Amino acid sequence: MENNFTVDNDAFMKFLDLLATESGRVVARYYQTDVSVESKADATPVTVADRLAEEKLRALIGREFPDHGVIGEEFGETNADAEYVWIVDPIDGTKSFVAGVPLFGTLIGLLRGGEPLVGVIANPILGFTLCGDNRRALCNGRPASCRPCDSLSEAVLSTTSPLSSARHPQGKNFTRLTEQVKLYRGWGDCYGYYLLATGRVDIMLDPAMKPWDILPLIPVIRGAGGVITTWRGDDPVKDPTSAAASGPGVHDAVIGLLNA
Repeated sequence: MENNFTVDNDAFMKFLDLLATESGRVVARYYQTDVSVESKADATPVTVADRLAEEKLRALIGREFPDHGVIGEEFGETNADAEYVWIVDPIDGTKSFVAGVPLFGTLIGLLRGGEPLVGVIANPILGFTLCGDNRRALCNGRPASCRPCDSLSEAVLSTTSPLSSARHPQGKNFTRLTEQVKLYRGWGDCYGYYLLATGRVDIMLDPAMKPWDILPLIPVIRGAGGVITTWRGDDPVKDPTSAAASGPGVHDAVIGLLNA
């Protein structure tokens, strides 16, 4: 899917920066504190920081774009049939956040007609805001891109949960892939996609995703010159349940191995 860069995209990118800044202030107040942790119905953790940050994002979006919809991890759907719909994950990587590890972030994306238009990965602790619009990516205002890599033997691979990846139905193939790359690490959640889009790793894989985990990433990875699909190699917009992201030079090889 191709999006032409327009003045509207530029305005949305600036608004993403504002959203990331304001939600980041909320999240940072609770980082490395004795914040209480609850378990949701799916056994994933949630904190007051997750909820307050999403409330802040919803309030800002509602004030600026009252006709737009919002889909968020913590508070569900509002006006989800609108032409423009914001996708919000206030803390992607809550387990890292709770542990005081700064490898988490806020994910925000905007869909138009169901297709990702712009997105952002932001981390208030490490101080980066990485925006993309499918054609370009900017990290703190400077161009960001995936690095050239044409061989699995030279590639750095990361994933959020090595155990979940190994236990996936394609887990044996995943293990074979880890044996063919130069380096395999667990720099996970949205931080791993930030590393990919800024040229520090070459492959980022997650076997289980939700729409708010993956849809905001798509304009960023594509804008940085990368490729993002499902583990099967399908369109992640139509099937936002897994993510295989990489530079274009190795993506076919990654998908081929995962589905051998």
